[in-house]
Amino acid sequence: MLTDLRKNQNQKPTSPVLIQVLPSWPPSLLASAAPSPHRLILAANRDEFYHRPSKLADFWGNNNEVLSGLDMEEGKEGGTWLGISTRGKLAALTNYLQPRQDRDARGRGELVTHFLTTDMDSLSYLKKVSAEGHLYNGFNLIAADLSTEKGDVVCYYGNRGEPEPVVLAPGTYGLSNALLETPWRKLCFGKQLFLDAVERSQELPKDALIAQLLHVLNNDEAQLPDPAIEDQGREYVQPFLSKYAAVCVRCPGYGTRTNTVILVDADGHVTFTERSMLDKDPSCWETSTHEFKLQS
Repeated sequence: MLTDLRKNQNQKPTSPVLIQVLPSWPPSLLASAAPSPHRLILAANRDEFYHRPSKLADFWGNNNEVLSGLDMEEGKEGGTWLGISTRGKLAALTNYLQPRQDRDARGRGELVTHFLTTDMDSLSYLKKVSAEGHLYNGFNLIAADLSTEKGDVVCYYGNRGEPEPVVLAPGTYGLSNALLETPWRKLCFGKQLFLDAVERSQELPKDALIAQLLHVLNNDEAQLPDPAIEDQGREYVQPFLSKYAAVCVRCPGYGTRTNTVILVDADGHVTFTERSMLDKDPSCWETSTHEFKLQS
């Protein structure tokens, strides 16, 4: 199984990104109109080869305004899969499962870091990315501008789907290694677990909600059979299908090595919790939390 994985190390599926986007209004209306203590809830896994070097989430960039982990693979240094800035820019990336990769394509992690450091709004940025989508292997990108004063805008683009990005309406979304909301069984299963936790969020302390979402991200029950994954991944996915068809992927030398939960409340207070594997050891993990308030 591991030998087959290593034949195509550019192919790095990422487990589901689960996100709930709630309506946000100017502060004077939040107290009466916001249906949840959190206007955005995101839970995401990063799946990767254990030996691929990376940095744990920390602040970086001008004035240390960006919070993310960083890829340190040679030639891909500085890219990332998920991050948020104090200016309210948030982005999350998953790769699109495809049997063959273009080894000369540009690194997809730069799509996130470029957005987190740009002054472009999310929709304009994704329109620019859509014009350059052919330069990359398959990907999905969520980009958001979070503003307590002006309201939140969350957008999506996938370069294996529609040619133009879309603005997401308030709701709950699941994203794995197909297009947004593609009903892979593991995504549907994980999304239901996510919704169950979120529905209890009003009666749970914040720390308890984070713990429940981390528990969701570590569910390793294979959701089989799933013809949709097999049709999309074809011969590439067959050797490790029984492991890949779970929210949490666990293979020898490869699998889920980072869980991230991001909560943004009505006042713009951000809680970013990351649980990371240490020393390439699936039994050894470290959890850290960063908190800050959005500047806008």
